[in-house]
Amino acid sequence: MKTAGMIGGLGPESTIDYYRSIVALYRQKVGDGYPPLIINSLDVEKALRLLGANDFEQLAEYFGEAFRQLAEAGADFGFVSANTPHVVFDEVQRRSPIPLISIVEATCDEVTRRGLQTVSLLGTRYTMSGRFYPEVFEKHSVRLVVPSAEEQADIHDRYVNQLIKGVFLPETRARLQEIIATEVARDRVEGVILAGTELPLILKDEAIAGVPLLDTTQVHVKAVVAELLS
Repeated sequence: MKTAGMIGGLGPESTIDYYRSIVALYRQKVGDGYPPLIINSLDVEKALRLLGANDFEQLAEYFGEAFRQLAEAGADFGFVSANTPHVVFDEVQRRSPIPLISIVEATCDEVTRRGLQTVSLLGTRYTMSGRFYPEVFEKHSVRLVVPSAEEQADIHDRYVNQLIKGVFLPETRARLQEIIATEVARDRVEGVILAGTELPLILKDEAIAGVPLLDTTQVHVKAVVAELLS
């Protein structure tokens, strides 16, 4: 049996959701028992400061060292319970002594499995404006649509000042639903990627405005459990 190593804390609420989901799916697959899982919880504020300063070298080293610690603790493979850190995923993978499971690759696999060709991408500003999602999805001829600049600023502000801190307000839920409905009408998206692992904690619907929401936490969890059982 393999042991998984999770980098958590980015933020704490989604780390809890990951842990619960991994345990539940693992037990669903195997019956009795619990998954061997080591968690290394990092400081989300430090990660956001490095991102804000565009200090990707130090960010990659921060995560690389965290995975080295997980490897020393006995992890056979690793993953990050967040989307935004994947901005340096390739560099972190090069520094990591253990293989890593990408939330972006897992999500792309799910989108193509569903046959979706145009999907919206919601997350932090770094995720929505970054290249790490498009670089993977373009290889599979999937078109990614992001909200307008004003909508992106609103989503990012609510994300880092509310959701990461565990604050889930009805008005924020309503605003996110409004943005999704606008994208469906304006951009004809066929699905919405919740590319921020706090987003499924406030948007619990399976669909909004007639299109499915893709919970990247649950997609990633499936890939992690599959690796645990491989």
